[in-house]
Amino acid sequence: MDGHSGSTFWLTGANRYSEPGQNFHNSISADQVAADQLGIDTRFPSIQLNGGQGVEADGHGPGLSLAWDIRGKPIGGQNTPIEAFHRLFSKDTSSPEKQKALLAQNRSVLDAVMESAADLKRGLCKDDTSKLEEYFQGVREIEKRISKDEQWIGVPRPKTSLAEPGSGVSGKDEIQLMYDIMCAALQTDSTRVLTYRQSTASILKSLAISIFPHDMSHYGTGPSMDASQRRDVAQSELLAGLLDRLKAVKETDGSRLFDNTTVVYGSNLRQSHTLENCPTLLAGGGSGIKLGQNRVLPKGTPLCNAWLTLLKGSGIKVERHGDSTGVIKELT
Repeated sequence: MDGHSGSTFWLTGANRYSEPGQNFHNSISADQVAADQLGIDTRFPSIQLNGGQGVEADGHGPGLSLAWDIRGKPIGGQNTPIEAFHRLFSKDTSSPEKQKALLAQNRSVLDAVMESAADLKRGLCKDDTSKLEEYFQGVREIEKRISKDEQWIGVPRPKTSLAEPGSGVSGKDEIQLMYDIMCAALQTDSTRVLTYRQSTASILKSLAISIFPHDMSHYGTGPSMDASQRRDVAQSELLAGLLDRLKAVKETDGSRLFDNTTVVYGSNLRQSHTLENCPTLLAGGGSGIKLGQNRVLPKGTPLCNAWLTLLKGSGIKVERHGDSTGVIKELT
């Protein structure tokens, strides 16, 4: 896999060339495997957050969400703190009857689409039939979301002590707000699965660093190295703040939110275009892993082994994920 694709497959472990005749293929990401089971009882099965000025870690253009559905298609999300806040906590001012009518209209449109697609299926060749089945799967995913929305009609969104964020926030301030919103989302049990892809370009700008992200990822010595270290310190301080907030929130049974949450933080690149030995931090007690240790695993250990370990430790029924070869026993 080339270095420019690291973030695309970070949570999936897919082989982009695994489908004959296609130059791109992806599979479901680990967060969505978890959301399929952990999201049954929450308003939102998962929440995807993206940096408003999202740029690949190596600077090669806008980044997609970290989350990929069962078809291997990217899942859109909220790009700013204000979008995320309204998605989770803003009151729906329309009446339950109006909400039901709108969902019924959406169902009617889907029914018409499915009927037309079924008629089209007759006489298609194998490749076209495969594409149509992929389309059907997409429609079924929409139907699941509509059913989920129907379950929560009339149920008010939870209240939060967070103030509504302002617009135009970026860099360190944006990350701080996103972390606050993530903590509030978990605290109110609005969702149990979140992904957040930070913007490299935005945080560099907030640190008054003028080096382009791509140039920094190819550092050797000098200004690029200094810029990388300053960014790493800033991101580490922000992450420490998130962990402290999770530890400060008390659950009804007296435990901390931190004790019941799994936090994963990492990068799709180590240096230049190197995809091996990428730094990955695991925290929280939600998956029962051993904390407070630094593990250097054997060369060639798939990152998906870590995802499989966390999924199993969280009670998710799964035997493998992506290119995993087994759980990491040193963590369990």
